[in-house]
Amino acid sequence: MVDLNSDVPAAVSLPACDCVEVMVVAGVMIGIDPHKGSHTAFAIDARERQLGRVRVRASARQAEVLLQWAARWPTRSWAIEGARGLGYLLAQQLIAADQRVVDVPPKLAARVRLLDSGQINKNDENDARSVAIAALRGQDLPVLSAEGQTMVMRVWSRRYHDLGRLRTQVICRLHTLLCELVPGGVRKELRTSQASEVVAGLVADSPVTQAKLELARDLVADLQRIDAQRREARRRTARAVAASHTTITDVHGVGPIVAGIVLGYVRDIRRFSSRDHFASYNGTAPIEVSSGNRVIFRLSRRGNRQLNHAIHMAAISQISRRGSEGRAYYEKKITEGMGRKAALRALKRKISDALYQRMIDDARPGEDPGGHSGNDAASSAAGSHPETPALRTSHSRAASQPRTATADQRLLAPRLAPDRRPTSRSAAGVNVEPRPGAAGAGRTDLDAGEHRPRFPASGAGRLTT
Repeated sequence: MVDLNSDVPAAVSLPACDCVEVMVVAGVMIGIDPHKGSHTAFAIDARERQLGRVRVRASARQAEVLLQWAARWPTRSWAIEGARGLGYLLAQQLIAADQRVVDVPPKLAARVRLLDSGQINKNDENDARSVAIAALRGQDLPVLSAEGQTMVMRVWSRRYHDLGRLRTQVICRLHTLLCELVPGGVRKELRTSQASEVVAGLVADSPVTQAKLELARDLVADLQRIDAQRREARRRTARAVAASHTTITDVHGVGPIVAGIVLGYVRDIRRFSSRDHFASYNGTAPIEVSSGNRVIFRLSRRGNRQLNHAIHMAAISQISRRGSEGRAYYEKKITEGMGRKAALRALKRKISDALYQRMIDDARPGEDPGGHSGNDAASSAAGSHPETPALRTSHSRAASQPRTATADQRLLAPRLAPDRRPTSRSAAGVNVEPRPGAAGAGRTDLDAGEHRPRFPASGAGRLTT
């Protein structure tokens, strides 16, 4: 490989292997290992034979240079490692040039390189080759498209949360400073107006106190500026969400910021084959950690944590509102013997199902979504699909049946669970025991009572931790 320097040409062609002849073939996969200063491309055919390789400098002509180099292969696809990270700009430039681009997770490319018997050295060339092989052999890799309105919502919702973190830092520093100026400090929940009044009433009696007082005034000014910026970011997010004509804001606790995060990270809900797949993506589906006769599910730490946080905030909002269906569901789970954290996770899964169903309905133009006038299907602000249980082994990513039966697709032959010994596991996981009786023997204790909705007229959803 040629090191990238300021005086090197925009593209450096690297010689191919002696045993491979560069030729025009169909179905060429070009893997790219992107970096801040350069991008390394590696082309292979359907048999993983090397066709060519090149390194280009990251510049305004990077996409143009790559397209000129790849013109010898009319039928080609591009695979970029981390196409939503360092490779984002290059991926969007190739998409704008009407190229097919897939996103390869870095972990998948690393596994290909480590399992390769010949090319295990860690360098840009081997990384690009691993990306191409992973894309050639991988299944269900996301095909990227041009960013649209969802990215606008994602940008401003993230800006709102970034400003929130900055505000928290300023508040903490102001609290520390006021403890040195005011005996006993001030109240824990400090608003900008209250901080301004407290600082305005202070009088300096020494040079040190004067310096601290001036710093406190600067921090109050920072708070006022950040609050104004947060309000503007919220207004911009609300405008973008309103322009999308989404119905997920009808779910209690889903305001413009939560909706912007959900739509911004989901992008196209049709890429999720089922609500279980969506729950696995956002981290509200449990993970199976069974062994032998012990069938156990535990809390998932996987998935998109930003999306999981947004669903968590919606759940907290529902619980804090007395009389809401989400609060009733939460209290019902606690009455059935669940802990507060387990009941909260159950409500989060219910909200995940509700968001999935509404986004699916929004993606079907001309159809009447569930819960709206003209539809007699049971639906609620907190969830949907009350007729069938939600907690099954299919929620685990390791399961072989990723779909859950819908309201009109009954489970014909549920599997009987083997005899299980008592377990001392608690808190971190949910112990699954067979239900007494025949029909529900293959389901978990969280399914008890879910076949007959106990919600008000709108119906109860089904949930899992």
